[in-house]
Amino acid sequence: MDKSRTRSRYPRGVAGVTLALCCAFTTCALAQPKAYPDRPLRLIVPFPPGGGNDILARAVGQRLAEAIGQQVIVDNRGGAGGMVGGQIAATSDPNGYTLFLGSLGSLAHNPALRPNNPYDPPRDFAAVSLLATSPFILVAHPAAPASVKELLAAARAKPGALNYGSAGTGSSLHLTGELFKHTTGVNIVHVAYKGTAPAITELMAGQVQIMFSTMPPPLPHVKSGKLRALGVTSAKRAKVVAETPTIAEAGVPGFEVENWQGIVVPAKTPAAIVEYLRREIAKVLAQPAMINVLAVQGLDAANVTPAEFDKLIRSEIDKWRKLVKTANIRVE
Repeated sequence: MDKSRTRSRYPRGVAGVTLALCCAFTTCALAQPKAYPDRPLRLIVPFPPGGGNDILARAVGQRLAEAIGQQVIVDNRGGAGGMVGGQIAATSDPNGYTLFLGSLGSLAHNPALRPNNPYDPPRDFAAVSLLATSPFILVAHPAAPASVKELLAAARAKPGALNYGSAGTGSSLHLTGELFKHTTGVNIVHVAYKGTAPAITELMAGQVQIMFSTMPPPLPHVKSGKLRALGVTSAKRAKVVAETPTIAEAGVPGFEVENWQGIVVPAKTPAAIVEYLRREIAKVLAQPAMINVLAVQGLDAANVTPAEFDKLIRSEIDKWRKLVKTANIRVE
């Protein structure tokens, strides 16, 4: 038999290149990482279960899980005003599987107020998506002055005679109260409680006269007449209490504080993953059911780019750091 007839009809060079390409393709395919996400995501909430941040995280997490085909497990890591959860998130692997529900308090107030804050948001986190914004509401005991102007007049007539409650020293409600004092120049004494709920209980009992609060907790008491709403801290009136003026309208021009929550991930998380998460979260926030969930809590859905969210975080840190320095605010 003529052995030349059994040889490949391809030249040796072509056969060799083809074999090499097949091997290379197989090797590359094996080296490719699995598609993201291929396992559950963890969403760290730096507060105990049951609060507003936790409710928001679970609502977003459930719908995000449906969108990406993987579980989103809410991991409550409360403590130290959000610092415990923030540190855990900041030091997690930047692989896209750990998300952090940040807020005005944990991403701006903590670093502005605490020199020993264990994480620096602009350095240690990559912004993904702002979720929601809402005003704080200034509420008062029925026996207290009936308007912001009357409150300021009473505070100026008797400096130190009025008290305001908060969810704790260093909390966003405390710093909002201090901004109110600094802006108006009045002397109102701060009384710290261990959370919003006990502060509202003491407010209704008349132990303190006023307090700034997140929107949902005091609203049932406002509707029942046990508390009076004096103003909201946003630049525009809140839909859920449309009859209540802004504090700027009520007598303190320029006063504005917006509470907000958003998703960040550890710094150095791949940009492609950040964009994927932003895109999927934007879809979640656009769902009518999600908008309704937020509205019930007095929240407005927000949709900005990661760069815009990062800019917001940085500007808020600067704003509150200046207040802490100027008003000489200290945390024990």
